Amino acid sequence: MEWFVADDGWLGRAVLQHALAALYLVAFVAAARQGPALIGSRGLTPAPTFLRRATFAQAPNLFHRWWSDRLFLAVAWTGAALALLTLVGVPARLPLAASMAVWAVLWALYLSIVNVGQLWWSFGWETLLCEVGFLAIFLGNAAVAPPLLVLLLVRWLLFRLEFGAGLIKLRGDRCWRDLTCLHHHHETQPMPGPLSWFFHHLPGPLHKVEVAANHVTQLIVPFGLFLPQPVAGVSAGIMLVTQLWLVASGNFAWLNWLAIVLAASVLPDAVWARLLPGPVQDWLVPTQAGATPYPWVVAVVLLTVLVAVLSWRPVVNLLSPRQAMNASFEPLRLVNTYGAFGSVTKVRHEIVLEGLDTDGVWREYGFRGKPGFPGRWPRQYAPYHLRLDWLMWFAALSHRYAYPWLPRLQRRLLEADPPTLRLLAHDPFDGRRPEAVRAVLHRYRYTTWAELRTTRECWHRRPVGPFGPVVTPDSAEPDWW
Repeated sequence: MEWFVADDGWLGRAVLQHALAALYLVAFVAAARQGPALIGSRGLTPAPTFLRRATFAQAPNLFHRWWSDRLFLAVAWTGAALALLTLVGVPARLPLAASMAVWAVLWALYLSIVNVGQLWWSFGWETLLCEVGFLAIFLGNAAVAPPLLVLLLVRWLLFRLEFGAGLIKLRGDRCWRDLTCLHHHHETQPMPGPLSWFFHHLPGPLHKVEVAANHVTQLIVPFGLFLPQPVAGVSAGIMLVTQLWLVASGNFAWLNWLAIVLAASVLPDAVWARLLPGPVQDWLVPTQAGATPYPWVVAVVLLTVLVAVLSWRPVVNLLSPRQAMNASFEPLRLVNTYGAFGSVTKVRHEIVLEGLDTDGVWREYGFRGKPGFPGRWPRQYAPYHLRLDWLMWFAALSHRYAYPWLPRLQRRLLEADPPTLRLLAHDPFDGRRPEAVRAVLHRYRYTTWAELRTTRECWHRRPVGPFGPVVTPDSAEPDWW
């Protein structure tokens, strides 16, 4: 059974499993905290409405026959609990069948949330988590040797993630080809981080070096993943460093962290042996492998055949001049295509929501992650995903991204709806109902070094105009976008 075993993948597999459990934990907690206000029975896009028109075959999920907000929370918190147990290593010490069952339940629970999450769970990293989670079912426990085929499938996923992102840039905005996209991207990205202002003010030639290095990392380096060690490990290490750079420069939920986890699994055990203290290694790999169960071998081989067959459409998509970003070709999201920022916006617009107080003054609501008050410095939230903040960025690009949820958001603010207010960082009315709620479009830009020293504000903004009509208690249900 030598062909089946990856002798150099013990620590890499363990790092992948524990890190994936940590990201599952973040994802389930985020779903529990945000889901009721976004897709609950009184959410901005209620899941019950979606379930009435979507068949089980179109969106397999645990809520198909019965939805309740309590059931959703039970699913999310059950997933969080299982992820926590996995993080501390409990499934790795269970019998192989039980360990696989835990990973299968984690995958099924999160797939259910994604498949009813509609636009709030439509981001590429949601699908990526589902795909990695499915492969994790077949990675085995601590009592069996790492399966080479599954680790190669992990590399194939990392290849598609990086290469797809590189191709979409090369085929997309011209600024990627002339190496000028980062003159704008750090300022106009959906959710800047605490260091994004400084990245934006790097010299122009360095921005071009960043883009060129990104092209090399995404279009050339991924092919090294399928070469023998140490080339595969060096290739993965380059990707890992590049992803850490992206983590420092913005907030992209767990996209970069999942890419880091995938790349980390490719590093040979000799690298991990130098990086990790002995007790940590003993905790990650508590036992030596016993016999390799033949039913598990059969399952891994069948998985490999399945992924090979399902890879056909993602490969065709990669080769197509009309390449789609972040697309799933089947409802279980087993093998997908990825890519991001085929185009880069050059001007930043933000929607500012304001409520009218009894004294006639419009007061601004504050969001957790997206730019708002000019003096509020961006926070680091990734890998946590602030779904409302991200959708607010898309809404500012076009009204079509904002209907019907933004008018409903204004109405929920008008009602001082507690679950909705918990999505925000600042309620200027302290739970009271405003007289009216309006959305105003603003033009944002980073301040200069001189402006920062003078005003201590990282943003400069000016109003552009109203973004839809004012919503009052007498307003009809919005149907005007």
